[in-house]
Amino acid sequence: MLTLLLIVSAFFAGVLNAVAGGGSFLTFPALIMAGVPPLNANATSTVAVSPGALASAYGYRRELGRIKEVSLPAFLGVSLVGGLLGALLLLWTPQRVFEAVIPWLLLFATVLFAFGPKVSAYIRRNFKVGHATVLIVQFFIAIYGGYFGGGIGILILATLGVFGLTDLHAMNGLKALVSGCLNAVAVVAFVFGGAVYWNEALIMLVAAMAGGYAGAAVARHIPPPVLRKFVIVVGVAMTVYFFVTKG
Repeated sequence: MLTLLLIVSAFFAGVLNAVAGGGSFLTFPALIMAGVPPLNANATSTVAVSPGALASAYGYRRELGRIKEVSLPAFLGVSLVGGLLGALLLLWTPQRVFEAVIPWLLLFATVLFAFGPKVSAYIRRNFKVGHATVLIVQFFIAIYGGYFGGGIGILILATLGVFGLTDLHAMNGLKALVSGCLNAVAVVAFVFGGAVYWNEALIMLVAAMAGGYAGAAVARHIPPPVLRKFVIVVGVAMTVYFFVTKG
């Protein structure tokens, strides 16, 4: 029964990440329900969903070639360094401390997922930043991404929008590339840190890849706003659950 839970959650996480984002709201609690300690559940969830972002980035490879406003090597460089620092910070966090922080991380990610697009649009209309500033902001976003990562896509899009990018397809491509690289470097740290539960990770990895592939078909039938509302409901439920049980 627990194996079925992992498969179903990872499959739909792959679908959500391909269409609207927020797949970790499914994989993370599913792993905890399967008996994986919270810190390890976070690391294992990252391993499970990481290939999907890089696959999406490959699909946007033409759009990525159109980006001239920001230096891709510099943007990826600060993202990789920040992501590695975030992952190491997670590994250095005591399990008990991480359990206490979980409800707040989920709350932040849920609020970000719910209101991020509106806040991002407001910021884009009223603020502009330079190249150095956007790299500094991305560095701290990457640290958060390596540590937990919920809602990181919205943070990246908001940063790119403030910097002045307007090509949404190119922005989504860069978001997918950065998220995938962040996950990849975090996975390396988690593997060497012994934080991954491999039986669960491999089961979910296959299911998430299948879900990501199916996401394109789902997108034709279910409007992204509907999926976003579903993710928000799940995020609220998980936040309340962890505040009650871990708070």
